[in-house]
Amino acid sequence: MTFLKRPARVGRDPPATRAALLEAAALEFNQAGFDATNTNAIAARAGFAPQTFYRHFKDKTDIFVAVYEYWVAEEMTELDGVRDAVAAARAVVRRHRRSLRMRRALRALSVGDTRVRRARAASRAAQIKRLQSRLAHLRGVPRSRLAASLLTIERIADAIAEAEFDDLDIDKNEALAELARVLRQTLGRKS
Repeated sequence: MTFLKRPARVGRDPPATRAALLEAAALEFNQAGFDATNTNAIAARAGFAPQTFYRHFKDKTDIFVAVYEYWVAEEMTELDGVRDAVAAARAVVRRHRRSLRMRRALRALSVGDTRVRRARAASRAAQIKRLQSRLAHLRGVPRSRLAASLLTIERIADAIAEAEFDDLDIDKNEALAELARVLRQTLGRKS
């Protein structure tokens, strides 16, 4: 994740302190997973005392949701510069691979934690709105169809990132081609 650059005296700059905590949390979640991460480890990794964490976040789930929201925003920004389905498929899979443990935690937490579930739903709704606002031919497409396509894309990308296609003896290039096909089908273009 690429967070704000920290000034030399982060402790006196609340936005920079928050960014440092987010960056540390992203690293912890990606290395240890959600369950094995604690707020003290996040604060220590960011270079702060444990109480600093609680000045910026309510609890571990609160910072997890903030990390996820930032992750989604970064993904949308990265995909803005992509002009074809194959490049988009590669970019999405690359991001999912870099965040395997965070994405696994996201899926697990979405089942039982309403804050995570709401954040995930909000990000998907924002993606649908963004697609419909940027691509005129998608404005008349039912939200349910776009949601189903986004869920399919997300699941395929996770499966490629987690080597599930490898387990089925399916070449990674074939899997990427399938993801690109679904992206083309969703976007309704010959990209």
